[in-house]
Amino acid sequence: MKLRLPSLLLTLLLAACSRQGTVEDGGIYTVRSACPQVAIPAGTGDVTLFNPAGMTESTAIDISATMTHVRAACDESGSNIVSTATFNVLATRRDAGQARQVVLPYFDVVVQAGNQVVAKRVGQVGLNFAAGSMRAQTSGQASVRISRAAATLPADVRSILTRRRKVGDENAAVDPLSDPAVREAVARASFQHLVGFQLNPDQLRYNATR
Repeated sequence: MKLRLPSLLLTLLLAACSRQGTVEDGGIYTVRSACPQVAIPAGTGDVTLFNPAGMTESTAIDISATMTHVRAACDESGSNIVSTATFNVLATRRDAGQARQVVLPYFDVVVQAGNQVVAKRVGQVGLNFAAGSMRAQTSGQASVRISRAAATLPADVRSILTRRRKVGDENAAVDPLSDPAVREAVARASFQHLVGFQLNPDQLRYNATR
């Protein structure tokens, strides 16, 4: 599975939550969280099943499902950071016939530094169409654990990012992330928690070209 992932370089880390987003001495104070970003990778939030299989005409669409309303919860209290993603799946079918159950696989992935898949699990959600109904809905949940040590910036990098800079100083206008070593350290300590439908190559191709 090839994921299109955005570059993950988070903003500067400064300590006081009460000053988050405020401007002081010409700078903006913000707080970097160790919690991963939760998202659906592009092209994996929809799945289409065809009948007969192998056809892709609109008249052959059997089931269409969409993953939506993704919500994130994060527990940073222990030695591991626990991220839990919940989501809804909405589906329609072609014919409002007898009661029917459709089971769809989904993936649950941890990505480090924007492009390295470090953990993956595949789960399933079941959709139950009532007799005479063309629509069904269900919900799912996926949790991952991330080492707090891996998501914590090294002390030297933290010092560089939080160093006070005054107007007129030689390095005042220099972005700390312009240093490759700092940028790489921030990337290594940054994680994403991704969920989406587990698609086969034909389904991925259909999503990319429809």
